[in-house]
Amino acid sequence: MSIRHSSIRLVLAGLLACSATSALAEGTYRATGTGVIVNPDQGSERTVRLQVYGDGLIRVTAAPTETIDLPSSLMVTAVPQTDGFTLSEGPGSVTLATGSVSAEVQLSDGQVTFRDSGGKILLTEGGPASFTPVTVEGQRRYTVSQQFNRGTDEGLYGLGQHQNGQMNYNGEDVELAQHNMDIAVPFVVSTRNYGLLWDNNSITRFGNPKPYALAGSDGDGLTVTGSDGKPGWTAQYYLGDKLAVTQNEQVINYQYIRDNMRWPEAAKAQTVASTAGQNTAGNAVQTQRVIWTGKVTPGKSGLHRFRLYSSSYVKVFVNGKEVLERWRQNWNPWYHNFDVPMKAGKATDIRIEWEPNAGYIALVHNAPLPDADRHSLSFTSDLGQAVDYYVTVGKDMDGAIAGYRKLTGKSAMLPQWAYGFWQSRQRYDTQEELLGVVREYRRRNLPLDNIVLDWRYWEDDSWGCHCFDAKRFPDPKGMVDEVHALNARIMISVWPKFYPATDNYKELDKVGGIYRRMVEPRPGEPTDPQYISKMYRDWVGPGYANAFYDPYNPKAQDIYWRQIRENLGDLGIDAWWLDADEPDFHSNLSVEERAYRMGPTARGPGAAFFNSYPLVHSEGVYQRQLATKPNVRPFILSRSGFGGTQRAGTALWSGDVVSRWDDLKDQISAGVNLSMSGIPNWTHDIGGFALEDRYTKQDPAHIDEWRELNLRWFQFGAFSPLFRSHGETPKREIYEIAPEGSPMYASMEWYLKLRYRLMPYIYTLAGDTWQKDSTIMRGLVMDFPADPRVRNINDQYMFGSAFLVAPVTEFKARSRKVYLPAGAGWYDFNNGAYYKGGQEIVAEAPYERMPLFVRSGSIVPTGPEIEHTREEPDGPIVLHIFTGADGSFSLYEDDGTSEGYKRGEFVRIPVQWNDARGELTIGKREGGYGGMPFKRAISVRFYDKDSARAIDFAENGETSIVYDGTAVTVRKP
Repeated sequence: MSIRHSSIRLVLAGLLACSATSALAEGTYRATGTGVIVNPDQGSERTVRLQVYGDGLIRVTAAPTETIDLPSSLMVTAVPQTDGFTLSEGPGSVTLATGSVSAEVQLSDGQVTFRDSGGKILLTEGGPASFTPVTVEGQRRYTVSQQFNRGTDEGLYGLGQHQNGQMNYNGEDVELAQHNMDIAVPFVVSTRNYGLLWDNNSITRFGNPKPYALAGSDGDGLTVTGSDGKPGWTAQYYLGDKLAVTQNEQVINYQYIRDNMRWPEAAKAQTVASTAGQNTAGNAVQTQRVIWTGKVTPGKSGLHRFRLYSSSYVKVFVNGKEVLERWRQNWNPWYHNFDVPMKAGKATDIRIEWEPNAGYIALVHNAPLPDADRHSLSFTSDLGQAVDYYVTVGKDMDGAIAGYRKLTGKSAMLPQWAYGFWQSRQRYDTQEELLGVVREYRRRNLPLDNIVLDWRYWEDDSWGCHCFDAKRFPDPKGMVDEVHALNARIMISVWPKFYPATDNYKELDKVGGIYRRMVEPRPGEPTDPQYISKMYRDWVGPGYANAFYDPYNPKAQDIYWRQIRENLGDLGIDAWWLDADEPDFHSNLSVEERAYRMGPTARGPGAAFFNSYPLVHSEGVYQRQLATKPNVRPFILSRSGFGGTQRAGTALWSGDVVSRWDDLKDQISAGVNLSMSGIPNWTHDIGGFALEDRYTKQDPAHIDEWRELNLRWFQFGAFSPLFRSHGETPKREIYEIAPEGSPMYASMEWYLKLRYRLMPYIYTLAGDTWQKDSTIMRGLVMDFPADPRVRNINDQYMFGSAFLVAPVTEFKARSRKVYLPAGAGWYDFNNGAYYKGGQEIVAEAPYERMPLFVRSGSIVPTGPEIEHTREEPDGPIVLHIFTGADGSFSLYEDDGTSEGYKRGEFVRIPVQWNDARGELTIGKREGGYGGMPFKRAISVRFYDKDSARAIDFAENGETSIVYDGTAVTVRKP
């Protein structure tokens, strides 16, 4: 439906002519140039403001004050519109409408309800917002909360990246707090085809508004009784096989460094973090075990939610049944969820077995919610000045995500080489090591586009100098030049971290651009060296004081950029790896301590801006890189992100995940939901970053599992938006992991070459993220909204609109169940077998292949076998037509590296398949760019459900043409 500007003006003029304020018993409202302001008569909200940001884009701001005065948004770059909407009055309400959405506000209490153009309710507030006054560092703020859609059955997705295998967040609790592996993006998208962007920079909870508390703590709602019948958990501490200490503990809490200082003296042993059974001299040490047992009695019946924060090895048993078994490296513990149905007054036995090895652990819990509240959409933020959110409405989920990008910025394109293969390792110790890898890939004819230099290329006491250790990197410029001569690119790790002795720290400090709380203990804190070492020193060598810079300070941003440009960028470095930008300045500090030390920022208290650091940091680098090289696409890899990250030429990765099968599986839902948060460029450490000793020591009993885990992860990586291998020892290069001539080597080589064959398809997906606001890694629900069975599937996804990907996430699995969504036919990519949709099958998954299916009607372009993405820009194209339905594809091409795509310098070749007529039309070429090929060979291969055959990449002489940009039709033989 369209709305004429003249009608808008008439409506607004009439409203304004009557009076500036229309008074009703229930409250008052007044029209504004961009929407309406309502002053409810009752409830917590004194002012509710609605603003239009475009068709289907409405902002709601509610405050407990008579006026609204908010600082500019860090996430949202759009501005409110002065036309394109109408305002109308109803019984006790006022309605603001654009063509595709209307928002009705109740004048009595300010409650807002959103409807689509047909009048169907999409989203409704569950009651007035909640505002609880708090003071942070002398500034008045509120803890703010708003609930929507109580009792809803819709599917809810997005929220950034989280690591618990959750796909559909309806009924789930998610804390949005930046952390290594956990990315906070306060945007959710619904199967009702709307999105909601919650504009708040502080720690935010989705789901239960109540923070999780230590299980058994006062007010937690659980009564815990030990095995001796006394209050609290029975804790048994073992040294080796000897029971050293038994005591009752109210809570299980060794979560952070301060908490570990309470460890029982008689249970202490000589341990080394992440190296069980040996000290640094290689001598045997006492192993530790702790077992907690408790009879846990709730005050409420229902589903009780637990989160175990842990590192090292841990198991959880509920009534004798194992419900959780995990391992994590000690410097990066994390949460793992488990739910327990419990009845009020009835005890449940919980047992936790832990091997500390200098690790961390805590058990937290939240009580049941009423069902209608559990199945609702709810946001609660620790600090805010108002409830502030935006609703985006589209014809489908893609449209709702497109609305998010209209608000927060288009997804800037990455250079084409970013979609090739990246080789990385923690770490290349010398320039010769790095160059040797590129040379070896070229010698073996293995495709490669990007080599990555991780941290510590500097001298150990000079972190933040942005300089090379001359003994190990004697000729950095020569190193970069040789990488380029080998037709590869180089990315370098650059942290926002500085040692105080460096000149760069001192320069930033002079403009107030350093978080000095990171190096200066609070008044009254202990000053003994052991305490300072634990709380204020990093993990390098003897441990060094260090602090991060403040990217909210424009002067500091300018200095930071100049420092990395002069020292690194001018060498010809191609891309920036902005690591640890949560910011992660010290491992195993409490969230409260982190929030205090990462401030005060130039904009206010660190706690108020807790989640936004990675956005401000990466955007500062992106903008200044563009200013330095205006026609070269910047490329940034960041470990964390926030709403709007996609506009800053930034890809995200899933952090320092571990090499375990359960972590591999968790990456699937993590990546899909991050993508559905509007940030399309995502990757992960193939093989996992951190490893158990059984892998790092290359134990012969476990080497086959290590290799198979890497292979399955590599297969998944080939069908991720970005394809990147990285991790700790053992080395991660293909020829280091897989014995030459082995099935593993052959499979990795096959997937590597397949990725490059598919580059015309993949780069089109990349182009579509800018031009069509599309998503590369797609939840099944995006393409099959009418099939309710896909809503909760957390181990399959779509790669573009053609491929259904089903990674293998179990050791020795040679088949797996795959659900093929209804509404399409499906071809097995590996053998060509055809299946009807709407059924679950057991798909073959031999060691060398993972299950991969292509939707009927798909048109998949492939290119020649190449070793880097720009090797044959005019190479032959083979169009693969999977018959059984009509299909279309719009092949995208540009020069691969410039900003010309923003100026319209690109090519589209439309391709249409008419299944009934058996005709493929390759349409007239649209557009152009400098250096484009004007002619190219195109051939076609058809796949039918009646003749199963695997894909053939060779050119097909029977259907070959020389395409010169004019339309041509090819008939199926």
